[in-house]
Amino acid sequence: MEKRKKRSFARKAGLGGVMALGGLALAGCDVAPPESVGKILGMGWPTGITPEATSMYNFWVWVWVVAWIIGIIMWALMLTAVFSWNAKKAEKRGEGEFPKQLQYNVPLELVLTIAPIIIVMGLFFFTIQTQQKVTALDKDPDVVVDVTAFQWNWKFGYQNVSADLSPTGSEYVGLDTERQELAEASSIDDPELVDNPNPIHGMSKGDQSYLHFNQIETLGSTDEVPVLVLPTNTPIEFQLASGDVAHSFWIPEFLFKRDAFAHPEANQQQRAFQIEAIEEEGAFVGRCAEMCGTYHAMMNFELRAVSPEAFQDYMQFRIDNPDAPNSEALASIGEAPYATSTHPFNSSRQTWDGENYVDNNANI
Repeated sequence: MEKRKKRSFARKAGLGGVMALGGLALAGCDVAPPESVGKILGMGWPTGITPEATSMYNFWVWVWVVAWIIGIIMWALMLTAVFSWNAKKAEKRGEGEFPKQLQYNVPLELVLTIAPIIIVMGLFFFTIQTQQKVTALDKDPDVVVDVTAFQWNWKFGYQNVSADLSPTGSEYVGLDTERQELAEASSIDDPELVDNPNPIHGMSKGDQSYLHFNQIETLGSTDEVPVLVLPTNTPIEFQLASGDVAHSFWIPEFLFKRDAFAHPEANQQQRAFQIEAIEEEGAFVGRCAEMCGTYHAMMNFELRAVSPEAFQDYMQFRIDNPDAPNSEALASIGEAPYATSTHPFNSSRQTWDGENYVDNNANI
């Protein structure tokens, strides 16, 4: 009977280990968890709109599944020890005060040493696997977007659009040559009223050579939240830089953020990241996720994801009407002309009356 009990316990422990390792294996797969499980263990994470976001979400949920399985096993063992091996139960069984001591049980100690190592190695492996998918720069983007962050707003420009999406029928290269040359010159020539050269490598204090300037740009202001228009079902690359302090480009539905720095290459920072596709049309709020000064909380933008056909029409309008505001280009493809997911704030500090945002739609 005693041997049978020991075997039963061994089977249960083995089954628990198999379940934990099985859950850990699932954590590395792009297996969507059951919806009910996802809602509980997602802990408020938004539903992702990119394949990368889906991978991160699935990994997050399955890691919690593994953690709960391991936790339940450990709690069960702990409670078993507390209630089954206490002095009163031992006295009733006619045993001594102390339960059987297992500190020299080599097989058990090996299991208790090796199992945590396998769990940690498994988590590390699948973490790297998901991370590599998110940060990979091999997605052959059809659209390359320049993102310039500055206190306290955003500038978006279209650096490159593939022939498949370009309204011209050939690859669209959006570089503004004239402004880019001026930026390159600023690395050597100090702007007016700047007397002293930058002490770092003798470069100009007004060096903007690392920034990208494009013919089609959307510039945010205090009164208007910038709307970045991008096509769905299309690989996209974002090129990030900051015009001043450190900022961070964050769209919650991407489940990912990337910091934007001044002089990213000189500071050995990766400015690019790519996504396989935006899988859902709509308006999604974007934010700065790096504390960057007084109006950091107001530094928002909007991602407007539209069909590839609507994106082509949008680009055609921007090419044909270079002086038209972005709101008119949005209206031309049947989209709301201003941001709908967030509002421009009134930057005045005298806002105790509650009028702390500007409603541009009221002017339509």
